[in-house]
Amino acid sequence: MNYKQCAKTLLGHENILILTHRNPDGDTMASAAALCSALRRGGRTACLYPNAQVSDKLRPFVEEFFAPAGYKYKYVVAVDIAAEGLLPKGYEGPVNCCIDHHPSNSHYAGAELVRPEKSSCAEVVMELILNINTEITKEEATLLYIGLSTDTGCFQYSNTNSASLRAASELLRLGADNSMVNLRFFRKVSRARLMLESLIYGGMHYYRDGRISVATVSLDMMERAGATEDDCDDLAGLAGRAEEAEVSITIREQNDGNCKISVRSTPQVNSSDICAVFGGGGHAMAAGCTIMGTPQMAEELLLQVIDEVWK
Repeated sequence: MNYKQCAKTLLGHENILILTHRNPDGDTMASAAALCSALRRGGRTACLYPNAQVSDKLRPFVEEFFAPAGYKYKYVVAVDIAAEGLLPKGYEGPVNCCIDHHPSNSHYAGAELVRPEKSSCAEVVMELILNINTEITKEEATLLYIGLSTDTGCFQYSNTNSASLRAASELLRLGADNSMVNLRFFRKVSRARLMLESLIYGGMHYYRDGRISVATVSLDMMERAGATEDDCDDLAGLAGRAEEAEVSITIREQNDGNCKISVRSTPQVNSSDICAVFGGGGHAMAAGCTIMGTPQMAEELLLQVIDEVWK
């Protein structure tokens, strides 16, 4: 679908449930909340699936949109979810429409609006809202700015392009509170986060003369640092700070015995190809997946796959 068709489709339904992905980041949560707000202004009943994994940092911005207990939905929309395996914990059922920006989208939904040229799903939702209501409120602008800025690493990541900056400029013109967003999401961290970073940097592994860097975040490290999920924003970017690194991997141990994997790379290596072997995906230079087993096992498997993908 194009934007106009998607807007017409959404406005043609009532009792809409909007899904966000597992281990939700700022883009999926804030973009979904902005879309929910716009649909409500358009006269539709819409709610967010109450994703139990949302961090305390994001919760104040999105909680008002969570579906109440017993909410009877008739139409399901996924926002920033590239594959069925990334649907939120606890949700089981079909997805009627997917709004996304990942080139690796598996086309699992009945209908879709996928724009892989966009650096964030927030940019897709921004255009969609303009087709729903013709204007964006100040509150929606702030939500979209959260999504855009967090998915581009405050405009530092390689997915940032001229369209990203134009979108940011327009959101600021519409009243987005960039000072608050920058302070809350990028400038201030807890002491637990500082301790966690020191443990991560101290335990990093390097391969191929430093061209591959691997950072592990174990449950033991989280406990030692006194860290919570709120302290884990953008951990995937730490391993790539090593000067020689062309492929950087972050392995996060989970309570269920799995490891959440984030891969970042330079244009010479396709991160999505690496993660696709394990059922994941994403962008060419930023992708993710889940691997069952210990962090050590995950590291060994990833290195084997990289040897195949990156000769």
